[in-house]
Amino acid sequence: MALVEVERLEFSYPGAAGPALEDVSLRLEPGEVVALLGPSGSGKSTLLRALTGLVPHFHGGRFSGSVLVAGVDTRRSRPSVLAGTTAAVFQDPEDQVVMALVRNEVAFGLENLGVEPGEIWARTDEALAAVGALHLAERRTAELSGGELQRVCLASAIALRPRLLLLDEPTSQLDPVAADRFLALVGELEGTTVLSEQRTGRALSLADRVLFMEGGRILADAVRADGLAWLAEHRARYLPPQIAADLPLPSGEPVCRLDGVRFAYRSGAEILGGASLEVRRGEVVALEGPNGSGKTTLAKIAAGLLAPDSGTVERSGRAGYLSQDPGRYLVRDRVIDEVALGVAGDRARAQRALGRVGLGWAAERHPRDLSSGERERLGLAAVAVSDPDLLVLDEPTRGIDPDRKAEIADWLAEYAAAGRGVLVATHDRTFPANRRVSLESEALLAA
Repeated sequence: MALVEVERLEFSYPGAAGPALEDVSLRLEPGEVVALLGPSGSGKSTLLRALTGLVPHFHGGRFSGSVLVAGVDTRRSRPSVLAGTTAAVFQDPEDQVVMALVRNEVAFGLENLGVEPGEIWARTDEALAAVGALHLAERRTAELSGGELQRVCLASAIALRPRLLLLDEPTSQLDPVAADRFLALVGELEGTTVLSEQRTGRALSLADRVLFMEGGRILADAVRADGLAWLAEHRARYLPPQIAADLPLPSGEPVCRLDGVRFAYRSGAEILGGASLEVRRGEVVALEGPNGSGKTTLAKIAAGLLAPDSGTVERSGRAGYLSQDPGRYLVRDRVIDEVALGVAGDRARAQRALGRVGLGWAAERHPRDLSSGERERLGLAAVAVSDPDLLVLDEPTRGIDPDRKAEIADWLAEYAAAGRGVLVATHDRTFPANRRVSLESEALLAA
């Protein structure tokens, strides 16, 4: 008997011009691992929300068709009925955390399910260990990096031992080692897993089955071998990518130089212990390193948002900074006005910036109506519209589909070639750069 049965599902968000899901039908069997692929805004996240019952109960909107999960009709039952049967990790882990301490956050779901007190802490530690986060157990959630927080949310879901695990970009902020470790764990789970990923290589290596969505519809639904063949013929960029070759090294002057930088947040240990970095005009520099190694901190220091405790920072010209979750900083009701904010309301200039990131069509939309990947591109347009000499981007490919990622990589190379510098903090080894530097856990930077 199928664990999930979806029949003729259609859904539109309140006030939306068109449907987010259209004529979606599928069955999920117990134990399947399904790779859910497709461009940003194609309906993947909405489908996952429908499988939890959040669509339509939380989001409202127009809903037709049926979704049955373990025999429960999600339209007639509240999402709480499925608690424990399903568990989900969505694109923005920051929005899922409710407790101040990591160990309490993972235990919270178990407490709500009424798990015996004596079992709660053993399952909490087991889940944290499974995702390589047991060392974070006594840390405050507010102090974690984006990747560390993502691991905590994954642990919270796994601890429930759900029959249906729904993962929306679960490795988008994880370093390669943590991502491989987590997905290996997913492959060992007994339940059904639906894995929506833009890092397609890992998802496809794990999947039994491939679903491809576009425009709210399922275009392909096939076992892995047939799914790979369909991708090769119709959407080749979604096939497992290769590690990007480095771009030629430029010979421009430094736009930013950090030397012997040390930094510690007031409540914690030293994050950077003597890091040095140089970004030259004309180059894209990829800043790599494990979760919690200090990439975001170093990026903020390079952009001038943080001052180091010691060491020197030299910067030539203006800097712009894009955070890991730009959706948290949106302040305008229209996409074009959000971008124009950085250039004194110049809407023509803002429209050109939107066009460069493939969002020209969304100028009059509300930013909150965009998908996570589209908001990432909106953030990039809003930062780059003023043409800063140094563009600092923290995980800019999070949630962005392979086609758009290739376009953005080409544009950033052109942006740097015009005499500017680009620093990209990333775990994405397929993202092309002129030079790669690694920030290791002991906070020593090596060129």
